[in-house]
Amino acid sequence: MAPKDDAEVTALKKELSDLITKIKDEQKKAADCTLQDKCSDMGDAPKVRISTKKFLKGHINKVNSVHFAGDSRHCVTGSLDGKLIIWDTWTANKVQVIPLRSAWVMSVAFAESGNFVACGGMDNMCTVYDINNRDAQGNAKIVRELAGYEGFLSSCRFLDDTHVLTGSGDLKICIWDLQVGKKTSEFDAHNGDVVSISLSPDKNTYVTGSVDRTCKLWDVRESTPKQTFFGHEADVNSVSYHPSGFGFATGSEDKTARLFDFRSDQQIGHFEPPNKSSGFTSCALSYSGRYILCGSDDNNVHIWDTMKGSHNGTLSGHENRVTSICMAPNGMALASCSWDNHVRVWV
Repeated sequence: MAPKDDAEVTALKKELSDLITKIKDEQKKAADCTLQDKCSDMGDAPKVRISTKKFLKGHINKVNSVHFAGDSRHCVTGSLDGKLIIWDTWTANKVQVIPLRSAWVMSVAFAESGNFVACGGMDNMCTVYDINNRDAQGNAKIVRELAGYEGFLSSCRFLDDTHVLTGSGDLKICIWDLQVGKKTSEFDAHNGDVVSISLSPDKNTYVTGSVDRTCKLWDVRESTPKQTFFGHEADVNSVSYHPSGFGFATGSEDKTARLFDFRSDQQIGHFEPPNKSSGFTSCALSYSGRYILCGSDDNNVHIWDTMKGSHNGTLSGHENRVTSICMAPNGMALASCSWDNHVRVWV
């Protein structure tokens, strides 16, 4: 195909912009009310009163990612110090320290079973470790090194102990079979870097967020999206599936967090920090879905009432940008990590 000249590119961009505007206008026509209007007679959600119960010290450089295991007790963190650390969040003890071949880790994942962890980043690779088996040096044994990406690995999640879902800077989504070390699925997912992935409660579907400002809903058995969601005006840095399975939350560089609903096929919540000047790096939802929490580049975690749209509180303590947050599966704790080299567990 011959390369398009500037005029053609400009025309295509305008056509796409006009189409998105038309879709948004049609959505507005179909929206006969807002979530806040329908919830106006509800009482305000109780003020969230949680504090740092465990302060996890061990990393000596920026911590970029945190993820809980299925037991809601253990979590894994990845840092630019070239280490993965598996923590017991109840005692604040290190369970295991795993040295990495590349320090440029951007994403970590803990298998729900607690048997495996995965990580990847600027090494353009997803590495999977068996934490129950050790190599000759006494470190967690590498199960697979999943290579073949043309861009950085931005996000990874375990579907189960034998399958990993990854998103990367080459715009692709891949599903890997760990038993054979090969891709079972690979396709272009977005028009920009795939930044974040969140699995549904039943792990049959997942949501992705991208620097192309869109989010998409996927079925793990298909390579075309079920739905595409517009609204953000900058990179979507994080997505989090709603516990109900009917929607998802987002955190974006455009200084907003949002709530989208699959059934209405559009945005139903819009949240801003009190200072209106903080970009969001990560997001999570409470166990009930009543609260949305977002890690911010203002060093805090912001909380909103999803039903009323009101700002509910701020978790302060980190001394630098909050890079990642993760809600424990049982909803009883939130883990956050930061460029201040530390990890906090809020209860």
